[in-house]
Amino acid sequence: MSSATPAQGPTVAPVCPRHTDRISYVSCQRCGRPACPQCQRSASVGVQCVDCVKASSKAAPVNRTAFGGATRAGRPKVTITLMGICVAMFAASWVLPNDYIFRTFAYAPFLTESQPWRMVTSAFLHSASPLHIAFNMYALWILGNALEPAFGRIRFLAVYLISALAGSVGVLLLSPLDTAVVGASGAVFGLFGALFVVQRKRGGDLRQIVVLLLINAAIGFLIPGIAWQAHLGGLLAGALCTAAIVYAPRKNRNILQWGAMAAVLVLAAALAVYKVGTFPDFIIG
Repeated sequence: MSSATPAQGPTVAPVCPRHTDRISYVSCQRCGRPACPQCQRSASVGVQCVDCVKASSKAAPVNRTAFGGATRAGRPKVTITLMGICVAMFAASWVLPNDYIFRTFAYAPFLTESQPWRMVTSAFLHSASPLHIAFNMYALWILGNALEPAFGRIRFLAVYLISALAGSVGVLLLSPLDTAVVGASGAVFGLFGALFVVQRKRGGDLRQIVVLLLINAAIGFLIPGIAWQAHLGGLLAGALCTAAIVYAPRKNRNILQWGAMAAVLVLAAALAVYKVGTFPDFIIG
């Protein structure tokens, strides 16, 4: 009798698990699954699929700054974004008719109860004078380049926004009810306060910062139309938030940092609510 060769079944071509309509004879070096050209990522040896690359990225340890923020190379993206919003709003204020931007987003204390969001949106507006926005954007660029890499993007943004809100709270507490304000000065002074605390923590020279703060404070009192109340509120909030960031111990650092910043935010909100409660009954937004 002669022996018969076993019949071979049809060979199934390997397909990419993410794109099942694509045949691929290239396999991932980690999981061994086929990977089409769209899903291939170059590795030190061979090719990995996009899923394995994502998994390894999540498992990799995140480098942290001295204050707990994630380390990221490149330009300070939050600073640039904040500047971009301010410049866009400045341009819109020239293009849109009838002062629409100011009537919609500027802040005055008597609007606090009915339109509280203006306490933050006003920090992205500037008066018609190019010098106003030019000074604030220059200061934001300098301070952002120093503080955003040190804090990390999220912490830096939190300090900025809380300082902006606190600047409006300063206006609410210390200015007449019909005082209209715009500008990033409150938030910028918050960053000045933040830089002061950081320099003190690091043992750096504080004289230049103090002189700069005194000069800007004097300008706020000497030149009409500048809300020194916003400067003061932003400065205090920025310094308090930053003290929480830089002096928090490593153990439970995130909880302590964010808890303290939340406390500053709650304090600012409580002061605003208290002040609104003292308004005359005829004040409406």
